Amino acid sequence: MAAASQSLLSRAPASFSLPHARLARSARRVALRGRRASFPAVAAASASMASSESDEKKETKLWGGRFEEGVTDAVERFTESISYDWQLYKYDIMGSKAHASMLAAQGLITTSDRDIIIEGLDQIERLIQEGKFEWRKDREDVHMNIEAALIEMVGEPAKKLHTARSRNDQIVTDLRLWCRDAIDKILIRIKQFQVSLVMLASKYVDLIVPGYTHLQRAQPVLLSHLLLSYVEQLERDAGRLVNCRERVNFCPLGACALAGTGLPIDRFKTAKDLKFTAPMKNSIDAVSDRDFVLEFLAANSIAAVHLSRIGEEWVLWASEEFGFLTPSDKVSTGSSIMPQKKNPDPMELVRGKSARVVGDLMTVLTLCKGLPQAYNRDLQEDKEPLFDSVKAILGMLEVCTEFAQNISFNSKRIQSSLPAGYLDATTLADYLVKKGVPFRTSHEIVGRSVALCVSKNCQLAELGLDDLKAVHPVFEADVYGYLGVENAVNKFISYGSTGSEQVKKQLEDWRVQLGISS
Repeated sequence: MAAASQSLLSRAPASFSLPHARLARSARRVALRGRRASFPAVAAASASMASSESDEKKETKLWGGRFEEGVTDAVERFTESISYDWQLYKYDIMGSKAHASMLAAQGLITTSDRDIIIEGLDQIERLIQEGKFEWRKDREDVHMNIEAALIEMVGEPAKKLHTARSRNDQIVTDLRLWCRDAIDKILIRIKQFQVSLVMLASKYVDLIVPGYTHLQRAQPVLLSHLLLSYVEQLERDAGRLVNCRERVNFCPLGACALAGTGLPIDRFKTAKDLKFTAPMKNSIDAVSDRDFVLEFLAANSIAAVHLSRIGEEWVLWASEEFGFLTPSDKVSTGSSIMPQKKNPDPMELVRGKSARVVGDLMTVLTLCKGLPQAYNRDLQEDKEPLFDSVKAILGMLEVCTEFAQNISFNSKRIQSSLPAGYLDATTLADYLVKKGVPFRTSHEIVGRSVALCVSKNCQLAELGLDDLKAVHPVFEADVYGYLGVENAVNKFISYGSTGSEQVKKQLEDWRVQLGISS
């Protein structure tokens, strides 16, 4: 760092030598104050927020030129956002570097100014990562904290950084960059869960389980088919996030407060440097809308509901009443009073945390519904629900993956449960259709056959041929090839069905798509 500073000093004009000479001393000063009150490098800790205002006189706000009095302590506490938007620091610094480079390319600042600014931003980023940066509530937000610290470090060049930029376009740029990365992280977690489900399906490829509608026994299905249904839902969740990311990836930087600027900036360069698709076309729209946040939260909410449904099913299946599923000790908890208990708590919490994710969406929808164009301070309130939603969905996906990797299905218990519920009744109706009987008539005939079974306390496969012919003379001896859950499953042949051949094809397709080696 010292060598880099020296090289910059040798290129800087004499008038800028003093700020550069102060750079190292200022960085040390920030670091020392930061030891007194700082965030940890990667975790929020609002209790550690610096309260410099109690130690020294409040500094003048960077926007305070037309004000004669400072805000009250209550207003300062109420309006600050640094206690949570500090999490955007990496993206704020990234945007500032791109902005400084563009300003230099356009001749709005010198290349020396640019280099000084970027070096200072690099130092600030390192201090933050090391937990040595002082986050100050009196500086309100992540932008003002970083800019004020930069001015302390390098002096006059830092005062040029905010040329042709407002906090309005700065924050939405930070947020779009953050959302882009967050979506990528969620997509990785979705794929990990999909892989776990496909591996589980491969392990139990031939196991037949009761299929339910209305939580009543319906038809026999392969467990692998059921598990792959979750994989399909997750794939649509991923698709929504991919589509959302496409719309997130447009650059608002340079829209300024709302009207753009009269300075000759190059928004296309900034967009390219930040790996955006293009700059946003309308400066008012760029700073005023949060539809990309809403879309992201909506995609998370749908994914959370899918995960909640999986959680619900697995919690039921782990109960004594079902007994279909046993979680390992690694993903179970106990009771503080009942020593026999083994609870599938992770999946219960997946079910519970879905409420938070849906609530986060409702919060921001309600926040945005009455806002006039363009930027309004209300939009400060979009970040905590967004951060919460992403944290929750990442955690839910991670624990679902671990749960899937640490459960076993109780084949004997499942097989012993299959005779109940006349799961082969619909297959029997298909048999009659193949005999030329209209489906509605077939439905009635099978219904009467089931009623006969109820009176005899037996299964359809246990009825004699004479019993079946008494219901309708169309029945022949070949009917027994359609009765029983194994025969019923083997009769399914339609695309996407639970038939063995269809499911094996689905399973192989997913193994290829997810890159799972055989």
